[in-house]
Amino acid sequence: MSARRIVLNSFLILGLLLAAYLLYKVFSRYTFDEVLRSIDAISASGVGSAIAFCCLSYLCLTGVDWMALRYVGRPLGYRKAAIASFTALSIGHNLGVAALSSGAVRYRFYTRWGLSAEQVAKVILFCGMTVMLGLASLGGILCLINPVGVSKLLGVNVDEPFWIGLVVLSLPMAYLILSATMRSPLQIWKWRFAMPDPRIAVGQLVIGTSNFTCVAACLHQLLASGSQVSFIQSATAFVLANVAVLAAHVPGGLGVLEVTVRAVLPGTASIGALVAFRVIYFLLPLVLGLSVLAVSEIAFNREKKKSLNFSGKPPRVASPASAAGDTAARGR
Repeated sequence: MSARRIVLNSFLILGLLLAAYLLYKVFSRYTFDEVLRSIDAISASGVGSAIAFCCLSYLCLTGVDWMALRYVGRPLGYRKAAIASFTALSIGHNLGVAALSSGAVRYRFYTRWGLSAEQVAKVILFCGMTVMLGLASLGGILCLINPVGVSKLLGVNVDEPFWIGLVVLSLPMAYLILSATMRSPLQIWKWRFAMPDPRIAVGQLVIGTSNFTCVAACLHQLLASGSQVSFIQSATAFVLANVAVLAAHVPGGLGVLEVTVRAVLPGTASIGALVAFRVIYFLLPLVLGLSVLAVSEIAFNREKKKSLNFSGKPPRVASPASAAGDTAARGR
């Protein structure tokens, strides 16, 4: 086993141990019956709305892959982009380290459809940048439109969220400016990355922000079923939880998300709502994504066997003269 794989496996094990500890801290104060009652308290309409916003989020993410393929100059049909995106992200959201986990799944799909390793790397970088832009945009907007609420949740002075919001929003604004003015590509190792067209950059901001807004709405529908919590509060808690997840690198944010949301929204974030959120946004898509991956692997292997067994050309029929020559050669 290579040293790199040993380090990655050790990192994954440490992450899982941290996740187990955090989940223990979250659930240790509740009995199993209390968790079940908390889940039962969520209304059917809240669950239905949460599932709808979850679907909208993954729909937004398929649009990111669709744009990324146009950015690298290999536009594929939306169906292929959607399959690769959903499968990769439904798995990557649960495993963590998205650049490696979802990136490996994207590589599996896109190389089959003719993309080079460099083009797949650019797709992964494009998608990762879109996610970061969306998180920064939503976080900055929340700081500007509700500085009082954000200051209470963060425990800072009431005037600080405004300046925090401006600083955070300056990042996506700088990205837009660079996309309109920067023409020379960036050199990273042996690969060159050019800034996207301004129209694509705007699309990244819109879709990235819409994605996180839909996920925050999914969480809010579940939290609001059992407590008086506003969308702004839910969205702020979700953004902070994502920042904590990125810092901890725990697979799927397991435990980190729950602890952060409950810390930001004490007394209003029921454990049942958080369990339901993880099931709806993480586990159900994971089951579907693994199913799609399994079916695609079976279909690909069958197609590969067909291409090996049948090249598309008629079998070579030896002429009588060549057959006689072969017989004579074997006789020697």
